[in-house]
Amino acid sequence: MSAPTFHEGERAVQLRVGVRDRMEQVGPRAIRYFMPDQHREFFEQLPFIIAGTVDDAGQPWASVLAQPPGFIRSPDARQLRLQAQPLAGDPLQHTLVDGAAIGLLGIEPHTRRRNRMNGVVRNRNASGFAVELSQSFGNCPKYIQAREPVYVDQPRSFKPVIHESAQLDGEARRMIELADTLFIATAYEGHGEDGGEGAGRAGGVDVSHRGGKPGFVRVEDDGTLTVPDFVGNYFFNTLGNLVVNPRAGLLFIDFDNGDLLYLAVTADIVWEGPEVQSFAGAQRLMRFKVQSMRRVEASLPLRWGEAELSPVLEATGTWV
Repeated sequence: MSAPTFHEGERAVQLRVGVRDRMEQVGPRAIRYFMPDQHREFFEQLPFIIAGTVDDAGQPWASVLAQPPGFIRSPDARQLRLQAQPLAGDPLQHTLVDGAAIGLLGIEPHTRRRNRMNGVVRNRNASGFAVELSQSFGNCPKYIQAREPVYVDQPRSFKPVIHESAQLDGEARRMIELADTLFIATAYEGHGEDGGEGAGRAGGVDVSHRGGKPGFVRVEDDGTLTVPDFVGNYFFNTLGNLVVNPRAGLLFIDFDNGDLLYLAVTADIVWEGPEVQSFAGAQRLMRFKVQSMRRVEASLPLRWGEAELSPVLEATGTWV
């Protein structure tokens, strides 16, 4: 393929941390334009999937779709078909349209497996939608807390309570302060040195996982969130997007009661300094200012087993 594997923002971050030459070699081998059979089979067994989309105002959102295992099918190596509709209150209700860019993260927490698939929404109808693949790649098991999800049916009469605000409420703060997991959606629209076409398959929407010890997200008095960024695969999909487009969507899941917290945020990256050095294991920090929140009570139809923290987190610190 002649299209670049990484866009300008990803390349800029790779250059900054000294891995650009290496990733020029690794990227084309690791990021595919088809799904290997093991990825296709992996997606088909999941009871939930994380999705990233962008609304009409350009705001990225991280979302979740959940159904009994088997709701995802892969008819061929370049397509997934999802028999699912957005949950009540989920931004996907408005962003999931034909032709929209979408990022998908399949994650199986209890085995610590995860695979990514980015593409374009096709053929949305009353039964679900398809995603035509642009990129497919695997992720390592680092920082994933092992907990097993089980799908549970909700009564047809169930209507979750939705709370919306321009700032965090008390329950949202509690969820974040106790969290050991978050999901982040970011987007690249193909501007800058590449232009729209030059971004090729590296453009679009991405959604990613972040994990840490409970409390790894610090909440300031003004609602600003600070998150340590640990060493990863050096693709820098999230940070690369944020370099050129600082808007992001965060999703927090309350694994005890099924509450979902959707945040629209703007991001700054703290590359170095005493604050970075003070958090063991942090390579840099991400700082998020909340623009709006949506908290949906008992929305997610999954029940979770006890969590086993990733052993990799033993080498990371806590906020003091």
